[in-house]
Amino acid sequence: MDKFQEMQAFVAVVDNGSFVRAAQALNTSKAAISRQVGDLEQRLGIRLLHRTTRKLSMTDEGQLFYVRCSDLLHGLSEAESELSLRRGEPAGHLRISAPVTFGISHLAPLWGRFLQKYPKISMEVSLSDRTVDLVEDGFDVAIRISRTPHPTFITRKLAKTTMVLCASPAYLRQHGVPEHPNDLSNHSVISYTYWSSKDEWEFINKSGIIETVKTKPRLHANSGDTCVAAALQDQGIILQPDFLLKDELQKGSLQPLLEDYQTVELGIYAVYSSRRQLPLKLRYLIDFLAAHFAEKVN
Repeated sequence: MDKFQEMQAFVAVVDNGSFVRAAQALNTSKAAISRQVGDLEQRLGIRLLHRTTRKLSMTDEGQLFYVRCSDLLHGLSEAESELSLRRGEPAGHLRISAPVTFGISHLAPLWGRFLQKYPKISMEVSLSDRTVDLVEDGFDVAIRISRTPHPTFITRKLAKTTMVLCASPAYLRQHGVPEHPNDLSNHSVISYTYWSSKDEWEFINKSGIIETVKTKPRLHANSGDTCVAAALQDQGIILQPDFLLKDELQKGSLQPLLEDYQTVELGIYAVYSSRRQLPLKLRYLIDFLAAHFAEKVN
């Protein structure tokens, strides 16, 4: 059995957390992956993985070997990228992490266009509002929406979004319209779990002074869509990005509030690890996304 295939199978099992998902990632069968990892362990004379019906984990020796294998495979990928750079043909596999709602509404329509444009590139897209670890989770790039770029990674700003405070007309008829940020402390609010300032919401008045209010949420949700759905059911006030609210605000099913105050502006960034030479496949992807969002803004 080819040593490279054995190492590739082992790393894929660890990265994907199971033999089944590793087989899917490598476009082969679970039996083939299991056989390759088994042959690798037999050849080395060392158990690399602890296997149970519920959990898969590495032994101490497996952890050491995984780091070495990952470095070797990454080095090979870099070498291929350098050759691709000379030919001007991006090729290889990309693993991308993106927020759920933004990933569905704004990114999903782009992937087909990108793959059609660069037929030698393959992709795996993972949607989660959790902040993934690019290195540990094995992602080439993450699309993140935040106030400031991550200090330990390289970032490229793709677009921006503004947070909008709003509620349904029925909720406001029953509970009144807040006229000052402090009024929010007496209202039902629906809070996004991953919001960086938690339940403290910031507003900037006409004098440029930041006013902070501590809210008391009736509902916490780790999904912006869930927050919007609760607001549409007249359950409270939300603070969500404008790309998530555009349709509802246009229809009038949600009404903007405190419009004399500025709310937080967030950047939409492509975040990737600092490397000496950016792989061509990743460079083309980031340029493609940046060009798309520049056109939308202009």
